[in-house]
Amino acid sequence: MKILALEHEVSGVEAGAFQAHLKAEAMRVWELQQAGIIREIYYRQDRSEAVILLECDDAANAQDVLASLPLMREGLITFEIIPLKAYPGFARLFGE
Repeated sequence: MKILALEHEVSGVEAGAFQAHLKAEAMRVWELQQAGIIREIYYRQDRSEAVILLECDDAANAQDVLASLPLMREGLITFEIIPLKAYPGFARLFGE
C-alpha cells in the first residue's frame, strides 16, 4: 500500500535540537530507501519539512517505520500519515 507521510515539526523545539541527529536521520532514511520502503522523499519548498512516499502493509506499519527515524524517536517531529488508493475516475471513461 502506498502511504503519503507529511512531516510536522513539534512546536516549541529549538532549531539547534535537530543538529545532533541529522546524520543519523539521513542514514536511516537511506537504509529505508535501499530496502524499498521509502520510495520517494522530498522537502517542501515552503518550509523545512519532509514529504515521504512509502510502500507499507498499512498505515500502522508506516507509523512503525517512521517511528524508527531518529528525529521521531527524539520527539522533534511527527508525521501525518495518509493511506492512498488508486484513482478510480478512469473507469468513467469506459462505462456506459
